[in-house]
Amino acid sequence: MIPIHELLARIRWDSDFGRGKFEIAYEDKVEHQLKCVPLVQIYVEPGQHFSFDVAEDDGTIHSVPLHRVRKVWRDGFLIWERHPGPVGKAK
Repeated sequence: MIPIHELLARIRWDSDFGRGKFEIAYEDKVEHQLKCVPLVQIYVEPGQHFSFDVAEDDGTIHSVPLHRVRKVWRDGFLIWERHPGPVGKAK
């Protein structure tokens, strides 16, 4: 699976692939659920491989670590999904 920071870079820099409507679902630690946002509402600083900023509907901005991204859709089709880790505790 391609790392999420590489997928975001491809969307940004590959003009053919980057056409379309993208949505990202990330784990919201406050609301304890997945939150979907259009890609146009996020900002990834060039060279940043660890987080992105999200502009909420009320104008507030907060940072989301990339490891909390769970799914990405392009034109309504799921194109990327982070699979959960192994069940149980490591020994």
